[in-house]
Amino acid sequence: MDPYDRFELILNDEVVKTPIAIASMAGWVDAAYVLERAAHIGAAFIGGYSIDEATLEASAALVKAGRKEFVYDDPAEELRRQTALLAESDVVCGVNLRGSAPESFQRIAEALGSGVIYEIDAHCRQQPMIDAGCGEYLLHHPDRLAATIEALKSAGVTVSVKIRAGVAGDDRELARQIWRAGADIIHADLMDFGYAKVRQLRNTCPLTLIANNSINSFAVAKEMFSHGADLVSLARQSDATTLAALDAGVTEFADEIGWYNAPKQLCRGGDMRALTFCCMPVKDCPLLPLLKRIDMERGAFIGLKQECVANTPLEEGEHTCFGSLAFCCKSSTPCMFRDMHLRELGLSHQDYMRYKRRMAEKIMARIFA
Repeated sequence: MDPYDRFELILNDEVVKTPIAIASMAGWVDAAYVLERAAHIGAAFIGGYSIDEATLEASAALVKAGRKEFVYDDPAEELRRQTALLAESDVVCGVNLRGSAPESFQRIAEALGSGVIYEIDAHCRQQPMIDAGCGEYLLHHPDRLAATIEALKSAGVTVSVKIRAGVAGDDRELARQIWRAGADIIHADLMDFGYAKVRQLRNTCPLTLIANNSINSFAVAKEMFSHGADLVSLARQSDATTLAALDAGVTEFADEIGWYNAPKQLCRGGDMRALTFCCMPVKDCPLLPLLKRIDMERGAFIGLKQECVANTPLEEGEHTCFGSLAFCCKSSTPCMFRDMHLRELGLSHQDYMRYKRRMAEKIMARIFA
């Protein structure tokens, strides 16, 4: 199957062949590291690279302390060399950058152009980097982070922000600030929060979401996907065996189900995308408090779902509980009436779930308009 047909995933205007990514590790993840693992990843963030005097001095201090770092006299030239090595691969390339001022990021974007994703390192917790005004410093100074996002977006590039969960006072407010500043991607080190943090971020903003930290099996990756992650990333565990197993697992699941990161149903702890599976709001269930939280009347919700399936096969379903497949549940939930109508339409469960995915995208677009 074509990668786009399987995952329908695009980053920086490039098709992502699998929702498995490599996260940056300073001193380790460069083009050579990525190319050795390219067969089973769809995206990679090389770096982190320090890009101005203050952060280069911090890198030098970390090297003296025994850590590996990328230290070059001309970071822009080295980044041009590294990204050129990756340009011929089928891996979507991102560069993780550590800078002390928004202007530093803008200069790198002007030097490299729009062919890569620019990831702001708001993640590093090494004290020399924090003292230089990057890494976790940005999580405590979101106005500075927003200014950096805006500086990069002014160069017309795709922007990711790598964060560490639980550092900012409120990760939900942080996500909203990142979104409003114009970023395209949140790359979240989940720390010990797990999939609950993924669901929280998914319910807070519409950005592409990459989940990171201790994702070393498909069972764990599936939890992240089913709570809102678009991709999962690995750093220290990004060995060829682990990556191959994750790639095989998500590929098999996508082919079997039709929607690789389909949410759990709302009544089973799913994120807001699960509204695509909800029936009409006629009984006391988790749908009602969610509608109240997003300030949507019951009638408006019913109308929205009907609007989202207009002129699609999901508009049909006269023998289903509510007269339309728009209000039918996930394919994994047994339902003779839904399945009978799908057979009449000649729709497989996989196709049904693909339509449900597009319906969810429309619902989320309305919520976050």
